[in-house]
Amino acid sequence: MAVRWIVLVIYLALMIGIGVYYRKKTANVSDFVLGGRGLGAWFTAFAYGTSYFSAVIFVGYAGKFGWAYGVASTWVGIGNAVIGSWLAWKVLGRRTRIMTKYIEAKTMPEFFEKRYNSKMLKIVSAIIVFIFLIPYTASVYNGLSRLFEKGFGIPYKYCIIGMALFTAVYVILGGYKATALNDFIQGIVMLVGITAVVFAVLDINGGLGSSLDMLGEIPTPDGKTDMYNSILGPDPINLLGVVILTSLGTWGLPQMVQKFYAVKDDKAIKAGTVISTFFAVVVAGGCYFLGGFGRLFAEDVNGAPSEGFDSVVPIMMEKLPSLLFGLVIVLVLSASMSTLSSLVLTSSSTLTIDLIKPILKDKMDEKKELLTMRVFIGVFLLVSVIIAIITLENPQTVISTLMSISWGALAGAFLAPFMYGLFWKGVTKAAVLASFISGVGITVVHMFYYTLGGRTGSVGGLNLASPINAGAFAMLFGLVIVPVISLITKSKDEDKAVTEQVFECYNEDL
Repeated sequence: MAVRWIVLVIYLALMIGIGVYYRKKTANVSDFVLGGRGLGAWFTAFAYGTSYFSAVIFVGYAGKFGWAYGVASTWVGIGNAVIGSWLAWKVLGRRTRIMTKYIEAKTMPEFFEKRYNSKMLKIVSAIIVFIFLIPYTASVYNGLSRLFEKGFGIPYKYCIIGMALFTAVYVILGGYKATALNDFIQGIVMLVGITAVVFAVLDINGGLGSSLDMLGEIPTPDGKTDMYNSILGPDPINLLGVVILTSLGTWGLPQMVQKFYAVKDDKAIKAGTVISTFFAVVVAGGCYFLGGFGRLFAEDVNGAPSEGFDSVVPIMMEKLPSLLFGLVIVLVLSASMSTLSSLVLTSSSTLTIDLIKPILKDKMDEKKELLTMRVFIGVFLLVSVIIAIITLENPQTVISTLMSISWGALAGAFLAPFMYGLFWKGVTKAAVLASFISGVGITVVHMFYYTLGGRTGSVGGLNLASPINAGAFAMLFGLVIVPVISLITKSKDEDKAVTEQVFECYNEDL
């Protein structure tokens, strides 16, 4: 226990030190939100990866989907690397950097305003961002706190409060630059940590071959064996829904795509693509592969883990030597704090730049804008802490459910109009608004009808009650509805002129 505390204290002191160091180097709003748009490939790639993978992945998703699909859940990690990292950087990276710099957009709502010449789209998208980043933040608290409870015996709610305070300090002090440097350090910890943990956990049951054999002996609910150790697992249809939500979803999440706003140049985009993909292969692939062996450690009671899905990975970690468990704590803390810092920075900048500043107009100078962002960081953390504690005992709010609701609404609303807006001049305001309504609408209706209503249902093996599948459907629906509505609606001449001017960005050397 002493070793665990020493490792933890050193790590937290380093994070705070970085925040203090960058306090004086954050002179304006662009520095605070985007690091002055001057970050290189390594910092941007690690910032992208560490924001992508948190305790939600390591504890929540790896535990639940590893239990459901066995080692086939590794396909989720592969999808995250290929679609969520490599393809996202290839398709969105360069064009996002160029267009957002040209139109001087610092947030996703500001992008919608300036790309589509609409203050209304900015306001609506800013409200969506603030509301639906909160359940995601709560899910991050949930994942880390459950592991801390196992490792240190600290009550759940105190873990949440402590984590929020440390995150607030270094983000409020140093902004994006402090976050990016912390992300780089945290990313190295994650790469080393997940590799060591995978080998250590497999060794407990005699290595990879022996572990796979033991996993194959466990029957599925319908009595089949050799399924949890198979390539496609017992339920490939619903596994595909997980791959789509967690991989394609990053394309529409403001805290993810805003990483491309801050990257320095095209050279950094090319290098960042490779670095980010490698990071995802190791971290995401390792997490889901590890979770696939959860049934060898957690007790099965009526087809579910005895202590709940969020307990599977913490139970596995209890089997590790003390020093390695300490590394795991730092690993998950690293992943979680990097994601949290990205979420709170995105939320506070959106509220300040897109909602508060337009109302006050000329009354908010640069200094007041920075102060307001820092205040809203504290407000956002406080609200999410309250929600995380309230939902502690609610069996419906497992980590994967909270994250699915957040990702489904955000990516369902934003993915299509953001991506199409980078490439196609023909996207109309009506199509963008339709995507906002459908993404949020599908998620909210599903949440009330199935998740909170306790209903079940399936069609052709597809679980209709799964918030994962609902989120995946919301994203795919947006990709269809935006071009369809754009083709049957017209833009005003004024909007067409703005669009033509915006697309001039690709003719300039930015």
